[in-house]
Amino acid sequence: MKQRDLLYEGKAKSVYRTEKKGRLIVRFRDDITAFDGGKKDVLKDKGSYNARVSAFLFTYLEEHGVKTHFIGMLNDTTMVVRELAMIPLEVIVRNFAAGSIVRNYPFEEGQALKPPVIVIDFKDDKRHDPMLNDDLIFALKILTPSELKKVKAIALKINNLLIDLLALQDITLVDFKIEFGKQGSNIYLGDEISMDSMRLWDKKTGESLDKDVYRFNKGDVMATYDTVAYRITKLQSQR
Repeated sequence: MKQRDLLYEGKAKSVYRTEKKGRLIVRFRDDITAFDGGKKDVLKDKGSYNARVSAFLFTYLEEHGVKTHFIGMLNDTTMVVRELAMIPLEVIVRNFAAGSIVRNYPFEEGQALKPPVIVIDFKDDKRHDPMLNDDLIFALKILTPSELKKVKAIALKINNLLIDLLALQDITLVDFKIEFGKQGSNIYLGDEISMDSMRLWDKKTGESLDKDVYRFNKGDVMATYDTVAYRITKLQSQR
């Protein structure tokens, strides 16, 4: 498959058209950002870790009935995906209180959230991704009530699947952010699922195993990503 024109460039990924209709190429770059782009760096091999973990988790979710945009890998940093009409929402599923939910609401860090809390933000960098409620989603005509219900149900299914998978390696899924897109009437999981988009804690030590290591200078970012990528992807031989 041949890479054509650049379609979109995000903070850490570039999306290209291909010669095949309905197929795109996503290249995971070594860029890493935090605090709405206020902190930026380039870390060697970071893109390959996120690409390989995303590919592994997309495959795992597909095997368990979740439709994703993932088709296959071209190399360690580049995947082929379905072209979707992306829904401008960030769907965040929280199992434990951490990050912004602790800053903005009277929760204690690490407090279990039962049932899990779903937070939905409007994906718009200029507006700093404001939080939406259901009524605003309908008023903006982003999703219909039945579509929103489906998106939430898929998000919770993904949550349950990831909790079970990661628990096999003593990793706690604190929260994660996902994005969806449409192809016709079908809704697919898009974007990525990686250490950049999940908050993970070691069950035994409580240490961060995700981008919080970079955000808050908690240690060697790439050593953490290397360790977590191995812990997650080696599960393939255990399934």
